Amino acid sequence: MSGAARDEGGVPAAHSGGLRTLLRLEGAALLAAATLAYAWGGWSWYLYLGLFFVPDLSMLAYMAGPRIGALAYNLLHATVAPLMLGCLGLAAPEGPWMPIAAIWLAHIGLDRMLGYGLKSSAGFGHTHLGPIGRRERPA
Repeated sequence: MSGAARDEGGVPAAHSGGLRTLLRLEGAALLAAATLAYAWGGWSWYLYLGLFFVPDLSMLAYMAGPRIGALAYNLLHATVAPLMLGCLGLAAPEGPWMPIAAIWLAHIGLDRMLGYGLKSSAGFGHTHLGPIGRRERPA
């Protein structure tokens, strides 16, 4: 096992300081670029609003436990799948692939901008961008 810094629960420590800020700015840029691409495509804003939070349905998988929840969440919140979908849209422009990919990437950008990173199997609050949610404070 590497000598990387770990938090009190043994989870690898997240990025902090300037690097965390840079990662959040990267999320903001992804949100802006994907939304601008969507606008440029001239697609329906009702579709955008209707699908924007669909990836968050993956959080329901946490009912099966943190490991399965993290896997489902990460599958729908990593940029790989929507980028591949966008490539499919380039190959088959008559399909719905490009607008869906743009919406999906915009959602991921918003989450990253807000500090909601990819999840660790240690629990929903452990992300690659740092801890989220309420933390118990020492007495």
